[in-house]
Amino acid sequence: MGEQWRLFRHEGVSVPTAEGLALDDTLPWAVVNQSSPPILHLYNFVPSAIVGKYQDIEAALRLDRCRARGIEYNRRSTGGGTVIMGPTVVALGLGINVDYPGLKKGIGGVFESLASVLISSMETLGVNAGFRPKNDIEVGGRKLAGLSAASEEGRALLFHTSLLVDFDVDLMTDIMNAPVIKLQDKGYNCFSQRMTTINELAGRAVPMSEVMDAIQASFENEFKISFRPDRPNEKELEALEGFIKNRYTKTEWIFSNRHPRTRMGVGQLKTPGGLLEVYLSLSGSSIENLMITGDFFSTTEYINLLENTLKWTSAHKESIIANLEAVWKEGAIHGVSMDALVDAILKAKEGQVRL
Repeated sequence: MGEQWRLFRHEGVSVPTAEGLALDDTLPWAVVNQSSPPILHLYNFVPSAIVGKYQDIEAALRLDRCRARGIEYNRRSTGGGTVIMGPTVVALGLGINVDYPGLKKGIGGVFESLASVLISSMETLGVNAGFRPKNDIEVGGRKLAGLSAASEEGRALLFHTSLLVDFDVDLMTDIMNAPVIKLQDKGYNCFSQRMTTINELAGRAVPMSEVMDAIQASFENEFKISFRPDRPNEKELEALEGFIKNRYTKTEWIFSNRHPRTRMGVGQLKTPGGLLEVYLSLSGSSIENLMITGDFFSTTEYINLLENTLKWTSAHKESIIANLEAVWKEGAIHGVSMDALVDAILKAKEGQVRL
């Protein structure tokens, strides 16, 4: 075996959303600031709903139903869509250098590399799964896990996934608002046709510990490493507490990326990278305000750059294209082309209400 990675593993206890998400954010922080080797975090959340970084939580979830059912809700620091978590869903966080040997380049390459690890782990449980770009692990067209990632801590990457050991479909349909465009695009008419679980596929109740063991062994085999059971050191605990205090218990974080409710047109487009939603308001023939949201994968810095580049510029198509070309980086929004963004902006422009 080669390098020894660190393993944070929680069994027999469900973790609150703020604590689990904060610890995951600490993983890439430790890789950069503590020169830590890669860290794998295996655990499960309390019953909860967690939206992707660029989603509007009020548009994604029925918060009144979450509160009534005692379901926690929060926002993670990685992109992608909403996940419903609980004691029968394995949560996985991985902090690793983006240049680590064996990881393919780019967000798509990272998903492909780490999906293969998870698919191998499923094989040991008798589940024959496959990877469906952009970010799903599926069996027979039904989703078993969703992948998400972000790289905003130097050269370190945070990778997230949730593996459905068992699942409460009724809970999901009660607390989630599902965009009609996504359901139509995938050709499904209900959640039960979109999802599957390890228990269903294996034909038995698979213990959470067995799933975690399989994941751990697959990482060891794929990367030729071993794990050292560990826990956060003093500095990492300080960072973790900072993430809890300044991010995951802050209303400003949880309710960020709110979709404007008035005066703005919306352009919604399904892309290979995910659902893209653009909200736009005009002042005369200029773009007064612009918000780019959705369940895609990118960085806050780049989304802010795009939004600021277009604000107070001409709303004519030729001007939008010219301004975007000046700052566009292919692949910076995984699976979303500049043409798609332009189309979404123009759709939002057409729907803008002039007051």
